[in-house]
Amino acid sequence: MKQLKIVTVSLLSATLLLAGQGQGHHKGQKGDKAYKKAVKIGNKASKKLLKTLGGNLKKHMKAGGPADALAFCAANAADLTAKVDRELGKKVTIKRITLKPRNPANEAKGEEKAILKALETLNYNGVKLPKHLVQKTASGYRYYKPLVIKKQVCLKCHGPNIAPKLKAVIDKHYPTDKARGYKMGDLRGAIVVDIQK
Repeated sequence: MKQLKIVTVSLLSATLLLAGQGQGHHKGQKGDKAYKKAVKIGNKASKKLLKTLGGNLKKHMKAGGPADALAFCAANAADLTAKVDRELGKKVTIKRITLKPRNPANEAKGEEKAILKALETLNYNGVKLPKHLVQKTASGYRYYKPLVIKKQVCLKCHGPNIAPKLKAVIDKHYPTDKARGYKMGDLRGAIVVDIQK
């Protein structure tokens, strides 16, 4: 139990340090033009991806309900993310990550997994998550936008009580699905934007 507490405190400390950097409070960051530019690019890129995916999802949800929206996601979400990635240029890449993937390609790995786990722990303990985190990397910056479930409609496909017919559709498209059991306010994952110098 004591080791778990130490690990949690370490994860929380690391995340708070990153959050401080993400908010421009880290010494040397506030006036750093490259940092400010990275935040601006990360904000713009994540907004573009959310608008692209969310807009299409909303349209299909309205037209045919959750099953239509799910089928659309299964067939198009990866391609739309790749399209946004291409539109951002050669020095910027974007992706979605999660600890509980519906699509295995979106599973967080390595350092990204550790950051999501720390964010999840913070969120679980009632700490308000920052709008973004920014990490300095060898090639530039990595921007994280935490994604928290804020709309009831998200729980139709990701909640604890998915309708049996919809569950069958999810199982058909995503046989290894782990993206279930969420509640309002849970951390679903993050958008990650890598920005090269």
